[in-house]
Amino acid sequence: MDSKKMAKLICDTLKAKKAYDVIKIDVSEQTILADYFIIASGKSAPQVKALAEYAMDAVEKEGGEVRRKEGMSEGRWIVVDFGDVILHVFHDETRLFYNLERLWASGTNVEKIED
Repeated sequence: MDSKKMAKLICDTLKAKKAYDVIKIDVSEQTILADYFIIASGKSAPQVKALAEYAMDAVEKEGGEVRRKEGMSEGRWIVVDFGDVILHVFHDETRLFYNLERLWASGTNVEKIED
C-alpha cells in the first residue's frame, strides 16, 4: 500500500471512531522519516489507546505493517510507525503541550480531516 492510501485509510478510520482534530501533514519535503504525519486527539487515555488500535488493525487488514509503537501503556501520546506514515494520537492536554503542528506545518502541507 502506498503512503497516500495508507494515510487516507488511517484518517478515515480515526474519524469513523470519533477521533477529533485529525490532521494530515505532508512531511515528504522536510524529512526522510516519513511521507505523512497524522495527528489526532482523544478525550481520555482509553480512547487514545482505542484509536491507535483501530488504526493499526485497519492498516494490517490491508496488508500494511506496524513497525513500531510507543506509549500504549500510558495513553497520553501514542506514536505508531507504519513506515512512510507516522501516527500521533494524543490526549488533548498533551497535544496542546507538545504542539507538533507548529514544528511541521508550513501552511500548504496540512490537511484538516473533516467529517
